[in-house]
Amino acid sequence: MDVCLSSVQQPQRLAQAPRTPGGWLETEEESTVLEDGTGGPPAGSNKTESSLLSLLKFVPTDYASYTQEHYWFAGKSIIIQESIESFGAVVWPGATVLCQYLEEHAEELNLQDAKVLEIGAGPGLVSIVASILGAQVTATDLPDILGNLQYNLLKNTLKCTAHPPEVKELVWGEDLEENFPKSTFYYNYVLASDVVYHHYFLDELLTTMVHLAKPGTAVLWANKFRFSSDYEFLDKFKQVFDTTLLAEYPESAVKLFKGTLKWD
Repeated sequence: MDVCLSSVQQPQRLAQAPRTPGGWLETEEESTVLEDGTGGPPAGSNKTESSLLSLLKFVPTDYASYTQEHYWFAGKSIIIQESIESFGAVVWPGATVLCQYLEEHAEELNLQDAKVLEIGAGPGLVSIVASILGAQVTATDLPDILGNLQYNLLKNTLKCTAHPPEVKELVWGEDLEENFPKSTFYYNYVLASDVVYHHYFLDELLTTMVHLAKPGTAVLWANKFRFSSDYEFLDKFKQVFDTTLLAEYPESAVKLFKGTLKWD
C-alpha cells in the first residue's frame, strides 16, 4: 500500500491540547510526533519541510465527531478526516465520481503541471487526487472549513506531489476580483463537486464559476441531483457555459458536466 506521508501521524494527545475556536492549536511549542515516537522534524529536513510539518497540528473543535475514512485513487491510499457534523467536512458522492474521472482521464486532461482550482473543496479529496496526478492545485472553501482541509491536504500530499497544493479562502460571490484578479489568475480547470444542493447561494456560485473561467478554462462539475433547484441551476449553467455531459451514474444520481464559458 502506497501512502504519501507514512512518517507523520496525527498525535493522539492533540485531542487534549489547547485550541482556538477554528480548531488550530494556539501554541507552536508542540513538536511533531513521528512514527517512531520521537519529537521534532526528521533529521536533515529543511526549513520549508519543517514549516509544513508544523501545520499538521489541526485539532477538530468537536474531536469526537471526526472519523478517518480511507480512499484509493491514483495508486495511493488516501486518508481523509471527516465529520458528519459539518456539510463541509464530508466527502459527498460527486467528489468520488470526479476523482474517478480525473484518474481515468489524467493523460487526456493533461493534468501534469495544469493549474487547477477547486470550489468548495470540503475535506479535500478531489484536490488531493488532482495534486497527486501532477496538477498545481488551489483548494478553496469557507473560513471555518480551511483548518481540516489544510490538514488533509498536507497529510496526503506532503513528499509525494510535484506541486504542494495551496489553500485559499473563497466565499462565493464575495471579493472575487480582489482575491482572484482576472489579470493575474488563470486556471486550466475549475473543479466542483456537490456544490449545488438546497441552499440560497446558487446565483453567487454561478457568478464565482464565471469569474474564475477564461478562454481555455474547463469547469468540471459533478453533482448528485436531488432537488428541482439542482436542475434549475443546471439550466442557468447552460446559459453561460457550453455544456457537455461527460458521465452519468444512475445508481448514485450523479452527473458530471464539462463547461466552457460562452464568449460573444
